[in-house]
Amino acid sequence: MRSAALLTLILLLGPPASVVAPQRVTFRTDDGITLTGTWYEASSRPAPAVVLVHMFQRSRRDWDSFAARLASEGIGALAFDLRGHGESQGAIGQDLARMVSDVRAARRFAADRAEVRPGKIGVAGASLGANLAALEAADDAGVASVALLSPSLDYRGLRIEAAVRKYGARPLLLVASDDDPYASRSVRDLEKAGGRGHEPLILSHAGHGTMMLLESPGLADSLVDWFRRTLQ
Repeated sequence: MRSAALLTLILLLGPPASVVAPQRVTFRTDDGITLTGTWYEASSRPAPAVVLVHMFQRSRRDWDSFAARLASEGIGALAFDLRGHGESQGAIGQDLARMVSDVRAARRFAADRAEVRPGKIGVAGASLGANLAALEAADDAGVASVALLSPSLDYRGLRIEAAVRKYGARPLLLVASDDDPYASRSVRDLEKAGGRGHEPLILSHAGHGTMMLLESPGLADSLVDWFRRTLQ
C-alpha cells in the first residue's frame, strides 16, 4: 500500500523540477537565415552554457548525447544546425565563411536566455565546426571558453591561425587524435600560436571530429571538466 501510494504521488507530481526535456528552438542570423537547434536546460539555474557546432554535412544530432551530459552536469547546451544542414534554412554555398554568422547567432540566442549566467558562454566545434568556432570567438568577447575538436589550420579556405592569436589568452582546448595527421599537426601549430590559456589534448586512435566522442569515451569527461573549470 505504501509503495502504491508513493507511485501515485510521483505520477501526480511528475519528474523532478531539475529534469527538463530538450526543447526545439529557432533563431535568425544577421543575414536573415532561420536556424534550428535543440536547447538542453541545465540541471541547476542560472548556469553557464555551451554552443555546439557540428561537422560539414552532418547535423546537431551528433551532439545529442554530449549535450544531455552537459545539461546533467549543470551546464546548458545549444546544439544547432548550420545553414543548409539538418532542419535549418539556407544553402551551404561555396563561401563557408558565411556560417560564422550562424555561430554568432547561436551564441547570442544562448546568452539571451534568462536561465544562462551572464558572461559564461562557451563554444565547442568539430572539424568545420571547430574552425567556425575559432573565427567567431576571435571577434566575439562574449565567448568565454572554446574547445576545438579536430581543427584545421585551413578548412576549405577557413584559416584560423590568426584568429587563434586574436582570441588571446582566453581558455582554448585543442583536441585531435594521433591517427588524424592534419588535425594533430594543426593542434601543435595552433598551440604555438596561442596564449597562456591554451591547452592541447592528443587522443589515441580516436578518429575525427565528433566521432572521437564515440571512439574515446573519456573525451566527454575531459570536455565537461574543461567547461566546468573555465565557465564556472
